[in-house]
Amino acid sequence: MRIAVLGGMGLQGKAAIRDLATSAEVAQVICADADLAGWEAFAQSLKSDKLTAVPLDAASVPAIRGILADGVDAAIDLLPLPLMMNAFEAALAARVPLVSTNYGHPVRPLHGRAREAGVVLMPECGLDPGIDLVLCGHAAGRLDEVHVFNSYCGGFPEPSACDNPLNYKISWNWDMVLRSQKRASVFIRDGRRIDVPADMQHDPEFVGSLDFPGLGRLEAVPNGDASFYTDLLGLTATVREAGRYALRWPGWCDFWRPLKALGFLSDDPVPGLGGGVSPHRFLTALLEPRLQYRDDERDIVAMANIFSGVKDGRPKSIAMNLVIERDLETGLLGMNIGVGCPASITAQMIARGEIARPGVLNPAVDIPYDPFMAELAQRGVRVDVQETP
Repeated sequence: MRIAVLGGMGLQGKAAIRDLATSAEVAQVICADADLAGWEAFAQSLKSDKLTAVPLDAASVPAIRGILADGVDAAIDLLPLPLMMNAFEAALAARVPLVSTNYGHPVRPLHGRAREAGVVLMPECGLDPGIDLVLCGHAAGRLDEVHVFNSYCGGFPEPSACDNPLNYKISWNWDMVLRSQKRASVFIRDGRRIDVPADMQHDPEFVGSLDFPGLGRLEAVPNGDASFYTDLLGLTATVREAGRYALRWPGWCDFWRPLKALGFLSDDPVPGLGGGVSPHRFLTALLEPRLQYRDDERDIVAMANIFSGVKDGRPKSIAMNLVIERDLETGLLGMNIGVGCPASITAQMIARGEIARPGVLNPAVDIPYDPFMAELAQRGVRVDVQETP
């Protein structure tokens, strides 16, 4: 099979390419990116004859389509979020399956066209969203009635690498990290839907905590629409509590709450400054070089999915925990592995025909649990599942 990775020179793109290059069924991996600087050194480090690099103008749908239409069996979108729709439109035009790690709400309107064209489009297929959704779908099927449906995930430095006031370093796109600090969320509490506006995201009323095995107390920050997934899985009628949270070391919200209130995350240009510079752009440029991991530092990815309800008339709880750390030998961060490997696995499953229903799909209902988890385990990514009773 031939797999194209759009945005292959990014942190997560390199992880996906490395995984694809080591897969026996993959005959060719195409790295498509606007900036191919460093490609030769990266390709030589993989010691694979499967690799090809092509320049990509991702602002052009026809340019993306031209790459996909050249005998590609499936593609992975790891482009910046503003270019996501271009990748999906190109995949539809080329009739090539596409996997993306971004949230799927911008592309859900394409479902009818994709179904008519016979094309599989799978957004939300990275770490979070991604692995978590596969776990959620499986856990929901283990219960006759679901009452609690909480999902937590985050990436942060190992304690010895926490050497700045944020206790955070960059393991994915820093601009998107900042944008996630102004994201509205939806919870379910006491069976009622609660909308959390972006400007209240860091308020103590909505911020929780989680005692994670081996790590201790972590801060849980509202992060996404839990009701979409309870609706998707047909659980909303019985769920009493549901939420999606980003995990950080304690103190994250205390840092961002006053800055956001003072406008430091605004996208509006600051009056009186030349060049139309916004506070968001300033923070992106200022902090990105200051929050990088050193070569000998590890990141930690921690995920917890917690469910409870009823099975065969008796109370039942399911906890699913996952930890991924940096591979110092390859240099891949835990976040890179957690995002790139699921995208690679799913693209290969689609190319093999294991996922074939056309349309805009979702990992929670469309990725077969057992083979997906077996593939993750082969890559050293294992989920600890605890069920009581």
